[in-house]
Parts: sequence; structure tokens; C-alpha cells
Amino acid sequence: MHLRAGRNDPLLRLPLAGTYPGSYMSASLDTLEPLVEAVRTGVTRSGWTLSGLQKTTSYEFEGRWEGDTTRSAYLFFHRPDLDEVSVDVYLDETSRGLRGNLALVVDLRSPPDLPPVAAVLEEAGAIAGEYLPEGYRTPVTLRLRLPDRHRAAVDASVETRFKLDLPRTAIDAGASAVSALSAAAVKAFDDLLSDERLRRWRRP
Repeated sequence: MHLRAGRNDPLLRLPLAGTYPGSYMSASLDTLEPLVEAVRTGVTRSGWTLSGLQKTTSYEFEGRWEGDTTRSAYLFFHRPDLDEVSVDVYLDETSRGLRGNLALVVDLRSPPDLPPVAAVLEEAGAIAGEYLPEGYRTPVTLRLRLPDRHRAAVDASVETRFKLDLPRTAIDAGASAVSALSAAAVKAFDDLLSDERLRRWRRP
């Protein structure tokens, strides 16, 4: 049995549709910038350093969301001792509200040094199930990328992403709740990185 200190954080045990304790309640988050600051505070509190921040604005000119404007922020965090690992954060402000997710991004070995793709994805999902909190959406992705279309599949780079979507309840509760949840999520990511199965797959 693995130790899962992050998963045992009281905040991470709250159900997705639940309400946050009064100690976490603070001013509501209505725009992108306070949400960025709340997440940044939580992640850096857990020992990760902000290494990049990008903001973009996009406009919908046609279709269902014609006339909508979306403001987005991308935050990138690193730890000096983990060259092949990062925490990437994607945040959105739209006419329908705020949303976002935190992702642990891990570079893996080349395909010849890994089990078959389906087996890797299945195992990654099992690892996420052991370490990431219940009651939240926690997608897992596996990406393979060729440096050039003429290269062989054995030359592909491989990465996996373990994500935690920020629930509407946390955003509605305010900056303190989002910061606390971000910090607890990163602690869970740290625990996940210690899993021996993932350690065997990580790029040396």
C-alpha cells in the first residue's frame, strides 16, 4: 500500500458537489487575475517555482458562441530536482464563468522502453486512482509525438498528464479555497511521483 498524504488532505476529501467549510470561504473570484494568483499561491506554497506565465485573449466570430470572448492563462511550475517533470495550469475566463485545471506532466521513456501504449495508459489510470482525490474530475492523458513525419515510431517522445479539474464549488468559495485545493493537489502529485511504477517509466 502506498502512502498518500496528499489524498488524505481534508480539503481533498470534500465531495465535488459539496460546500467548503467556513474557514475556506473568502471573496468570490469573478475574473481571471485573482484566480491566477490564488492558484499560484497554492502551488508555490507546496515547493514548486513559477517558471512561466502566458495570457491570451480569443474571440468567437461564428458558431454557437459567436461574440464570446475568452481570456486564458497558462502557468508553468518546476522543481530544480525534477528536470523531466512539471506542473502546468490552464485557466479560463469566459462569459459562462471561470474554469481551469492543474496537471502533473511527466516525460516518459521512448516507446521501445515502455509497455504497449494501452497498457501504459491503463496503468497510469490505476496510479491516478490510488493517489488523486475522489470526488473530483481527474483525467489522465498519454501523448506520443514524432519530431518529424519521416521518423520512426521508436523515436517518438512520450508524456503523461495527471489532471485535476477545479470544481465550480471551489471557485465559488473564493481564493482561499482555490489556494488550499491547489496546494493539496500538488501534494498529491508529489506523492504520485514516488510510485515505483511511474519511476520506472520516467525519462532518465
